[in-house]
Amino acid sequence: MTASAISPADIGSYWLASCDDDLTRRPALARDEIVDVAIMGGGFTGLWTAWFLLQAAPDLSIAIVERQFCGFGASGRNGGWCSPRFPVNPAALTRRFGAEIARAMLLAQQAMVDTVGRICESEAIDAHFDPAGVLTLARSAGQLPSLRQSFDAYARLGMTDGCELLDARQARDLVHATDVHGGLRLRAGATIHPGRLVRGLARALERRGVRIYEGTEVVQTTSGIHPALVTEGATLRARRAVLLAGEAFMTAHPAHRRSLIPMASTIMLTAPLTAAQWDSVGWAGGECLSSYVNTTNYLTRTADGRILFGSRGAPYRYASDMDDGALREKANFGWIRDRLVEWWPALEGVEFTHRWAGYLGIPRDWMPSVHFDAARRVGHSYGYTGHGVVTSAICARALARLVAGGTGAPDAPYIRWQAPNWEVEPFRWAGIRYVQNAFLRMDIAETAGRRPPPDARLAKYLGEP
Repeated sequence: MTASAISPADIGSYWLASCDDDLTRRPALARDEIVDVAIMGGGFTGLWTAWFLLQAAPDLSIAIVERQFCGFGASGRNGGWCSPRFPVNPAALTRRFGAEIARAMLLAQQAMVDTVGRICESEAIDAHFDPAGVLTLARSAGQLPSLRQSFDAYARLGMTDGCELLDARQARDLVHATDVHGGLRLRAGATIHPGRLVRGLARALERRGVRIYEGTEVVQTTSGIHPALVTEGATLRARRAVLLAGEAFMTAHPAHRRSLIPMASTIMLTAPLTAAQWDSVGWAGGECLSSYVNTTNYLTRTADGRILFGSRGAPYRYASDMDDGALREKANFGWIRDRLVEWWPALEGVEFTHRWAGYLGIPRDWMPSVHFDAARRVGHSYGYTGHGVVTSAICARALARLVAGGTGAPDAPYIRWQAPNWEVEPFRWAGIRYVQNAFLRMDIAETAGRRPPPDARLAKYLGEP
């Protein structure tokens, strides 16, 4: 089915506007075809899966069908982090799976950061890859315990090499933000231009013979001896596998409707700062930057000297509705503008040139799911909770290995049929809305120097992975 076209300009993403690609849509699937592997989704998951399949078997015939255009979803709207962090934090990973598996998963995440950088170099993808590391600040005394707990979790795994605990002075020397009480710096990690990466990766695959069809919506998936992706106008059949790589949009697929929820995130981008403004900001290292708040924030220094600030998005909508209009709620952009000036008062009145939002997929236990059913010849990968640039590549590599008949990865707990189901409505809506509201109240109280709300402990219990 030819999807109703949404242009990159409608999204507003700086990454798409500056991706060194004219974004002309590739042709839609117009006639029935048969390939070895058919993939639904032209974001990082689908593209990385095709990449790793071809690394193992260069002669495979692969076709990708994308409802809009490559990079339409989170791949073209994210914060620009090539993050060494796994969606589940080190302490929770260790509790669930033991130290050995937790360490192996975190080391794999770090190694994939370097792999992404090498692929950019080998394929001449100018994705502004900058291995600047990750810096997380404690911006109140109340955030210091979280900072210490994070460091201790790495220490218990024997991973303090490349993990540095900073006192208030050391952290303020790196970033001249207000109310800095300490920091945690990870040497692994990089910033990246995700629009250039996703579009460059698509072109690299086409050079290797992969067919990519855009503006083509899958209306049905069939399994068995002749699995297929069915669109309104044509059918793409597969000899070996049909793979679903829709990330947050998988919530529309009947088999995965409760496997994850779509969560919105909102981003604003400043105009390039002057030299004087950067002197007041500090942040000369350009690390992936965040703080230990409950309402997530993430900041990126772009290659052309802008500040990207990402934070809360539209509240969860009933029955996992992904209304595009909800992404443009003005209150969320106002919240981000206020937070930026809170960090750096000298930036009061700074110009914002871009603002956008998008949905990411959140599993019930925050753990991604990778699965391939060899009998049905259907597989999937999804659920990266905002860490998709790197985690999607790790999961795509595992999925490619499963299709090839391997085990995917040794002792990888994300290789499973699917995540535990989210609760049925209206309990899902009520619970998620409560936690979102409680986290916001907790952050507001902390900023004002007040005691946490009386239900803070309950909210943290319900909201932790």
